[in-house]
Formats: sequence, structure tokens, C-alpha cells
Amino acid sequence: MIKIYCDTSNLKQIRNSVKKFKIDGVTTNPSIMKNEGVKNYKSHCLKILKIIKSKPLSVEVFADNQTEIYSQAKKISEWSNNIYVKIPIINTKGVKLTRLISKLNQENIKLNITAVFSFSQIKSIKKAIKNKKSPVIVSIFCGRIADSGIDPEPIIIKAKKIFKSFNNVKILWASVRETFNYNQALRTGTDIITVPPQFIKKIKDKKISLENYSKITVKQFFLDGKKSNFKI
Repeated sequence: MIKIYCDTSNLKQIRNSVKKFKIDGVTTNPSIMKNEGVKNYKSHCLKILKIIKSKPLSVEVFADNQTEIYSQAKKISEWSNNIYVKIPIINTKGVKLTRLISKLNQENIKLNITAVFSFSQIKSIKKAIKNKKSPVIVSIFCGRIADSGIDPEPIIIKAKKIFKSFNNVKILWASVRETFNYNQALRTGTDIITVPPQFIKKIKDKKISLENYSKITVKQFFLDGKKSNFKI
């Protein structure tokens, strides 16, 4: 079964997702944290960890220099045994961080390699993973790939094949845009999907028939038209 991670830093949403929807983990990043108004990065992550207990939490570095990325990764990894340190596949200059990824992997740091878009990047990650015991997540940004007009499913399928012999590597469907992405992730054999809270509810809720959905939609249009007092 595919694991569902909640993609947020909102403590209330995380608490609700754990209690109501039995999520399998949490992912976050500096942009999400910033939008939530988080002031203290470490303190907030520790609050998340307290809520999710033993479930995995992916926390991203926010440096660009490889020395600083390494330093941040080491510090973040010490916060908890269930922390996965998110390292982007490239820095802002487009330089691949595979050498750094390899170093951290060999030091048994649990990694979530993020912002992965292309098959060439996936192949370079495979070469970088020398330690086949330390857990690694490869986060492929399927939603953004689809936004560019490219079908992400073949990329996921290729990624699953290329890491077939790596028991420590899990493929993650990232950047969810709609509920149907969950079905796509399922049929590609994705290991994990990271989902914003509003879509988790839609995935977990009991599905209504399309006929009923049609009726609900028409009723919405009718009531809105009535309330607007439109005249023809």
C-alpha cells in the first residue's frame, strides 16, 4: 500500500491528519514554513515531532553552499531518529549535489532527495547511493512536471525500475495538485505520496457517485444564480 505523508507545517492540520486520517508521515520545506509564519525552524520541527511521535518527518536544509548544506544536514539529523533530511538534487546554480548526497548517505544520514524532475537526475542519484542500508527517499515533483506539459507517470515507473535492487530507497510522488494524483501514484507503484491536508480529506472521504456529483453541481449553480438575483 502507498504511504500518505501530510505536506504542511501547520500543527493543527498535522494533529488532525494523524488523528482522523492516520497519515504515515509528514513533509515540509522552508517555503511552507515561511508561509505558515514560522519563526524558529528547529523549535517548530520539534513540535511536529512531538505530535507525530515515531512517524517520519522530512525537514529541508535552506543553504546553497555545499559546506553549509552539509553542516545543516548533520544538525537536522540529530533532532530525531525519525528525521529525514531533505537535500535538493541541485543547488540554485544548477550544480548537482550528488557528491554531498553520497557523503551523507555513507554517514548513515536518512535522506529525502528533493526537487527531482528528470530521469538523468534519478540516474545520478542511483550512482550516489553507495550505502544500501541507510534509508533514502527520492521525491519526484510530479505535479510541477505535469504543469510543464509532461506526463510524470513514465518517470515514476522508470525510477521504480532503476531502484528495484535498492531495498533502502523509496520513490515519492511530490507536488500534488489534485486528488486524482493519488490514483496515478497508485497505478505507478509509487511508495509514498506527499499530500496537502485538503486533498488528504478528499482521498480518505467516502466517494460519491458521479450522478450525485452532477446533481450537487447543478444545485450549486442554481442556488448561486438565485441568490445573485440575476435577470435576463
